[in-house]
Amino acid sequence: MSDLNVLFRKRIGFPEEELTFEKLDELLVRTAEKIPFENLCIMENRTRGLSNEIVMDKILLQNEGGLCYELNYILYLFLQENGFDTSLVRGVVFNQMKQEWSKTGKTHVANLVQHNGKFFLVDTGFGGNLPLKPVPLSGETVSSATGDFRVEPVKNEHGDYLVHIKLNHKDQDWKIGYVFDSMDHVKSVEELEEIQTIIKEHPESAFNKRPLITKLTSKGNMTLTTDSFTEWEDGQEKKKGMDEKTFKEYKRMYFGL
Repeated sequence: MSDLNVLFRKRIGFPEEELTFEKLDELLVRTAEKIPFENLCIMENRTRGLSNEIVMDKILLQNEGGLCYELNYILYLFLQENGFDTSLVRGVVFNQMKQEWSKTGKTHVANLVQHNGKFFLVDTGFGGNLPLKPVPLSGETVSSATGDFRVEPVKNEHGDYLVHIKLNHKDQDWKIGYVFDSMDHVKSVEELEEIQTIIKEHPESAFNKRPLITKLTSKGNMTLTTDSFTEWEDGQEKKKGMDEKTFKEYKRMYFGL
């Protein structure tokens, strides 16, 4: 096995065995539970250029998390190492508060995996909205511990497939997650660097305003900001206020950061 293959499996606690398509569910759950979605590098102004080595160092050696362009990129490299036919695609997130497409443009990155002649969305970089399973591009609903998900073809200026989400204990109705372009593949790591720059500098970016850390747990999920720590367990929400000292303690205690 390559270093990346060994280190990724070690980070998420996945056994050294053949990775089949049927085992992607388990892989995605373990990834979501072990690698947090977080923007600390951006908030602390310590981003680096992106490369295989830099992303491996950050996530697999320094045991940090990252945003979609890092989390789905390291997953992309791992899937390729294990013989999967996968590509990175770009999409535009729907802003639920403003009910409009994000003005940061195509800054969401996800994996598109081809298996037995069919395509599936595989996303481990969408915060607390993770499907935890490959989602077919056929409109079929996929259900997991986090909720229901489906991907449908659409005619949209930003892409040709729409991701719908209905989170358990949170959403009564379907909501739009993002739209992606199945033909707009990321062709080089320089594209990911451009996305990182937009996320870091754009005035409408959701990730350059305050620290955000979230990850899945066996009973729900937990989210930490400088204002609060929110924990969902079996559909019940518990929330606690934060100060600077407690934020640092919780960051280390619950997320290993």
